[in-house]
Amino acid sequence: MKKFLALVLALCTVFALCAVAGADYSGNLVVYSPHDADPLAAGVAMFEEAYPGITVDVIAAGTGELGQRVIAESGNPQGDVFWGGGADSLAAWVDYFEPYVCANDDVIGDAYKDADDLWIGESPLPMVFIYNKTMIDEADVPTTWEGLCNEALKGQIAYCSPAKSGSAYTQLCTMLFSQPTLDDGWALVEKFIANLDGKIQDSSGNCHKLVAAGEYAIGVTIEKSAVLYNDNPDIGYVYPEKNSAVPDGVALIKGCPNPENAKLFIDFVTGLDCQKDQNENWKRRPVRSDLSPVGLCELSTLDLGNYDFAYAANNKADIVEKWNDLTVG
Repeated sequence: MKKFLALVLALCTVFALCAVAGADYSGNLVVYSPHDADPLAAGVAMFEEAYPGITVDVIAAGTGELGQRVIAESGNPQGDVFWGGGADSLAAWVDYFEPYVCANDDVIGDAYKDADDLWIGESPLPMVFIYNKTMIDEADVPTTWEGLCNEALKGQIAYCSPAKSGSAYTQLCTMLFSQPTLDDGWALVEKFIANLDGKIQDSSGNCHKLVAAGEYAIGVTIEKSAVLYNDNPDIGYVYPEKNSAVPDGVALIKGCPNPENAKLFIDFVTGLDCQKDQNENWKRRPVRSDLSPVGLCELSTLDLGNYDFAYAANNKADIVEKWNDLTVG
C-alpha cells in the first residue's frame, strides 16, 4: 500500500511539473526602456513570438526620465520591468527594484550583476568618440577625454545631459575617474562643459545621428550606436583611453503588477536567442560568457580605466546636481 501511495505521489509530481512546463503564459507586461527604437522593438517582438499570450506595452524614454517615473510610481507601480540603462544608474535606484536570480545567472559574471540580485547586466557598453570625416581631419580626432577640451572643437561636440541619459552619466563618471583625483576630474569636466559652448542634447540617441548628419564634427556616444555606421565612409569612431564598459542592465520593478511575466522577460533578454540576435543584428555586446561578440573587438583589447562603480551608483544624485550647477552657471 505504501509503495502504491508513493507511486501515486510521484506521478502527481510529474504531472504537476509537466503542467507547469507546458503552461500557456498570458496576461500583460509593461516594459520601461531607454533602448534605441530598433533593437528595443526587435527584442520585444522576439519575446511576443515566444509568448504570444502575453500583451506587451513599451514605455520608451531616457534612463533618467524612466528612473524618476519608477520612483514617482513606487506607491502604485505601473511598470513591470526596466530594460536598459547603465547599471550604475540602476544601482542608484535599487530601493525600487526586487531581487531576482535569472535563469541565466550561471553564465553571467559577477562583475555584471548586483550582489543582491537587484539588477542583472545584459550588455557591456564601451564608450566611443564618433566623428564626421568631412568636418574633422582624422589626425585631429581626440583619443583621450582631455582631448575633448581642445578649443578647436568648441561648439562642435554632441553630448547629452547626464541628467537625462544613463549612458551620458556613465560617460561623465568615466571622465571624472580618468583623472588622478575627483577634484582633477571635475576640473576636466568644467573645461569640457565650456567646450560644449552651451550645446547639450536632451537625448543620447541624438548624438551619433547629429554627427552623421553633419551638424557636429564629433560626438560622445556608445559603441552600439557608432558601429551602425561601419559602412558609412564619412563616419569613424575611436575608443578613448581610460574607457569604461559598464553594462546596460535589466531589473524587476518592486511591487509590479505582473511579476511572473517580468521575470520571464528578464530570463528571455539574458537568454541565448535574444543575446545572439541583439549582437548579430544590432551590434550589442552579449553579457553571457558562452557568447563571443560578433563584429566587435574583445573588451580585453581596450584601455579600460578604473571605473568606480560603487561611487557612481551611490552618488548619482550629487554628481548630476553638480553637473547641472556647472552647466547653469
